[in-house]
Amino acid sequence: MSKDVGIGTSGSLTVAVLTVAVALLLRSFYKRYNRLKKREEDESK
Repeated sequence: MSKDVGIGTSGSLTVAVLTVAVALLLRSFYKRYNRLKKREEDESK
């Protein structure tokens, strides 16, 4: 009942785009976290 389905170029391109999008989101959240952490440290001094 299972079929062998070839992903092809469009599937590979989709996976690449999703990987880049996730990397950009993770970088964005990391930068925001570091800014908040630095702000808390500056306020406590």
